[in-house]
Amino acid sequence: MILDGKAVSEKRLEILKERIEESGLYPRLATVIVGEDPGSKLYVRMKHRACERVGIGSIGVELPEGTTTKEVLEAVGRLNSDPDINGILVQLPLPAQIDTTRVIDAVAPGKDVDGFHPYNLGRLLAGDPVFAPCTPQGIMTILEEYRIPVSGARAVVVGRSIDVGRPMAALFLNADATVTICHSKTKNIEDETRNADILVSAVGRLRFIRPEMVKTGATVIDVGINYDEQGKLHGDVDFEGVRERAGAITPVPGGVGPMTIATLMENTFKAARLEACYNGTVL
Repeated sequence: MILDGKAVSEKRLEILKERIEESGLYPRLATVIVGEDPGSKLYVRMKHRACERVGIGSIGVELPEGTTTKEVLEAVGRLNSDPDINGILVQLPLPAQIDTTRVIDAVAPGKDVDGFHPYNLGRLLAGDPVFAPCTPQGIMTILEEYRIPVSGARAVVVGRSIDVGRPMAALFLNADATVTICHSKTKNIEDETRNADILVSAVGRLRFIRPEMVKTGATVIDVGINYDEQGKLHGDVDFEGVRERAGAITPVPGGVGPMTIATLMENTFKAARLEACYNGTVL
């Protein structure tokens, strides 16, 4: 079974558009991008297009390549103080001269629709999340949509990044899975991955997950973004080989990526609803 993230995202965005219209709210998302990285600029454009589609207002703050940490913090501070902005997304990666941790920490937790602020990560780890990072939450949505059971499953996450691997493990744990995290220092990693009922790979290595590393019938989620010698996009998983063993698998592209953007839209609407509740509006 191919887990079609694009189809699921289309469905979720249509539902979200209706919910926003019914709410009477006008959520607004602000993006902050530093420099001229083509990939980052493309991702930001995609996010703004998604906003327009569902009825979320959006503004973009574009800063030059040589921007300092102080200048990014000032831009984030202005957005924190703007009552018309519900969500703030700082496009990563930031240029090397910028202290990324300080910038992430500076985003108001209630506007942190990326889910990276320590407050939101702490809430997630405590089992009571407000905003979960968009890619892991999008994966949970795909699993739910295709009715793939998580409770009681053995979930193996390959990669321990703060934006995917660690929050993915926390979401699985909150959903009552038994979780293993693998990383570059894991010994005999194949022994771990072959035990997985659900295997998530987020290591950024082309065709890292081979067929012999996958249990027959497992669900395989590919978060990787890699390009081959011809410039063609691939994931971490040897798709053609693994699909013969897996019970379900996400393609690249068209799997996890669209769900990341759909979840960002859902988090932005959630931020607007929470703000309205705090202000005494009953929704």
